Parts: sequence; structure tokens; C-alpha cells
Amino acid sequence: MSSPKFRDLSAGSKSLVLIEFVCFAGALLLSLYFNSFLHFVEHDTQAIALNVLFIHAVVFALIVQLSCLAMGLYDSKLRENLRGVFRRLLVSVAIGFFIVSLLNPIYGSGALAIELLATASLISLFMVSGVRYITLQIDFFGLNKRNILVLGAGERASIIEKRMRRDVDRQGFFMHGFVVMNGDADHGIVNENRITLDSSLVNYALEHQIDEIVVANDERRENLPVDELFACKIRGVEITEILDFIERETGQIAVNLIYPSWVIYSNGFASSNHLRNTLDWVFNATMGFFLFLVTWPVMLITALLIKLEDGLKAPIFYSQERVGLDGQAFNIIKFRSMRIDAEKNGAQMASKNDDRTTRIGKAIRKYRIDELPQIYNVMLGDMGFVGPRPERPEFVQQLIKNIPYFNERHNVKPGLTGWAQLKYPYGATEKDSLEKLKYDLYYIKHRSFMLDLLILIRTVEIVLFGKGR
Repeated sequence: MSSPKFRDLSAGSKSLVLIEFVCFAGALLLSLYFNSFLHFVEHDTQAIALNVLFIHAVVFALIVQLSCLAMGLYDSKLRENLRGVFRRLLVSVAIGFFIVSLLNPIYGSGALAIELLATASLISLFMVSGVRYITLQIDFFGLNKRNILVLGAGERASIIEKRMRRDVDRQGFFMHGFVVMNGDADHGIVNENRITLDSSLVNYALEHQIDEIVVANDERRENLPVDELFACKIRGVEITEILDFIERETGQIAVNLIYPSWVIYSNGFASSNHLRNTLDWVFNATMGFFLFLVTWPVMLITALLIKLEDGLKAPIFYSQERVGLDGQAFNIIKFRSMRIDAEKNGAQMASKNDDRTTRIGKAIRKYRIDELPQIYNVMLGDMGFVGPRPERPEFVQQLIKNIPYFNERHNVKPGLTGWAQLKYPYGATEKDSLEKLKYDLYYIKHRSFMLDLLILIRTVEIVLFGKGR
């Protein structure tokens, strides 16, 4: 998945966002229009200035669309049938209605009746459900897909075949084929279209209307057709390095393909936003304080349930050493979700269906409630809300030895949630750690306020739908 910028979305995705914005805004204006004839709500909208009504419509649309984003409805890889989409849409509209109702008194004399906002929410639900039904019936996201040609058919190019083999992984492009190059490994591309060029690369690209060439051949020294790539470039064909292509399309960095010059010429993995770094603790501590005010009843109930299950003498919290910013160790605090003797045989990674987990532990892990005491770590400045999940020192030492660039994840503070937690299922092996590192490095490289905001609101989806581990 690419960085969350509107200009980077495919034409189909942009169209969906804009169409639904019009639907949400139009739904509020329609509710006012119908009320002027049917008078089902006693409210004098004629006394409200026209520009204020349009502000109402725009704010309503933006808030509901933000809720849709939190529910994953604008995720290009969302795998849901119509019923699943409608369920998410229903929750999104309900959340949007609740927030708009809270903001409504701010308009003063220009505030709308709650009944009108409820009517607008109902109308928007039917309108956008219709739009979603149409987009599921036709290949809406196929509009203006890029036509991709990969230069290379060996081991490096096979990463694309393995990583993006499903249709859902190719939402933004058509894979035209893989050009066989000198020096490519024989065990590369297996199931895709292998192309042996009889003419020049420029002529082939223009003849087949190629939009982008991905450079992915195994042996580049004296085998890279620089002059032809230059000719393609000046004729409007985009030339992309395979690392950048995988990063853009999957939202991860292919650690096994990284070479030093790519790191040198990219923006690296160190944060250069000094203002953000300075205000980081203030922002996280403020958010932590408000989160505590909202969640303390949940934490109190959780503590009581843990005591009821394991006895009054059983500990509620679990403290464990983790590695944080710049490799400094700190103690993380969580609600205890495992048996008291869970590590009697030494430190070990938790697995998806770990039999050491208690009954209450399974529930609180599913909804991420066990992570709430880490608000204290955020207050201390050991963690932020968004960042790579901190690992235990026993595992970090081994992972640094076995996985290249693993230590780069310690360039930023660890977080309660992160890009890897959204994009990769719960893992308990060294291979899983490698896959998660690819997403962590992507986050560190593209770290920004907007990406943090996207991760936070997507975490809402995980909590509400119980997608935790």
C-alpha cells in the first residue's frame, strides 16, 4: 500500500472518495430540501444562511468519511462482501452522526435539529450503499491502471511474482510481463508472462503502451540498457527501481533486496523532522492523558476480572524488559494475559493460539485491552502511540545477527500500535520478524503526522472488530 496521499491513489480510488463525498454532503442537503416540503421536523432552515448550510454539508461529509477510513472502507485491499461492507458503512455513519451531533451546538443559531442530522445519516447510508454495490459489481478500480513491464525475469523479479500474485495485490496496475535479461537466474519467473525482446525496448514499450518499466534484473553490470531506458524516460514511460516499486505497492521495504547505494540515495531511516521530535513527548503524553480518562473504567473492570479468575493474590500487571529508542532497555507494563508460570522454562515468543493464555487474557488480547497500561510508558517517554513494537533483549540480540537492518527499527521510539501491526498478522518466528521489519522500515522511512493519523484511526477498526491477537 502506498503512502496515504490523495495524489498517489489510483484514478478509481480517487473517484470513489470524491463520489462518496458528494453523496454524504448531498444527503444532508437533501434532508433539508425534503423537510422544506414535508415538514417532518419543526425547524426553520430558511433562517440559516446558505453558506452555513454548505459548511454543515462539508463538515458532515468529511467526518463520516473519516469514520469510513477508520473502518477500512477506503483500503484498496479490503476483502469484504456486500454484507461486510454494509456493516462497516453502518458503523461509520453511526460514528459520524454521533460526532456531528456533538459539534452541532458550536454553530449556535445556525445549528440543525438532531432529527435532520439523523435523516441525513439514513439517506447517506442508502446512497453510499448503492454506490458500493455498483463498485462491487463492476471493475471500478480497474480505471486507468498502469501497464507495467518488468525488466528482468530472474530471482529479483520473482519477488514481485511471489509478493503480488493475487488480484487484490495488483489494484493499481496490470502486469504486462517480465523481460528475460542476460545474467538472470534460471529459477526466477515461473507463472508469469516471460518476454524475449526481438526489437528494441523503446519500440516494444511504445507499441504495447507501457506506462512504467520496473528495473529488476539480477546482473546489472554491463547488462542494463541505460540508453534505451533513457529513451523510454524522455518519451513519458516511468522508470522505477524494484525496491521503490515494492515499497510503493505493498507498503513495505524488501530487506533482502536492499543494497547500500539505495539507502545512501534515499532519505534513509533517520528522522529529520526536528520539530516533530521536539514535540513528540508533549503530543504523546497529552493523548495518553485523554486516553486514560476515557478507558479507566475498562481498565478497572479488567483488573477485577483478572483477580476473579486467578485469585486475589494473583498479580494484575505484567512487567517485561523491552528494547526502545537507540537500543535503550525499559520495562513495559501490560495487563497479565498469561498464567503466572508462563515462562517457567525461560523466555519464549508468544504464539497466535498460545495455551499459556488465560480465558480473560484471550479476550483482552483480542481487543488490545492488555496494552492499555502502556499509557504509563508513554507518559514516561519510553514509548509513543505509533511506532515499531518493542522486542525483548533476548530476541533482539539474535535478530540483529540474523536479519539485516533489524537494528534500524530502534531509530524511533517503539509504539502501542504500528504499521506492521496493521499490515501483518501476529507472528512468533524469526521469519515473521523479518516480514514485520519490512513494514517497520517503511514506517520509519515515511514517518509523518498523516501516516501516524492513518495508523491510529485504522487501529480503531482492529479494536472495534476484535482483530487483535
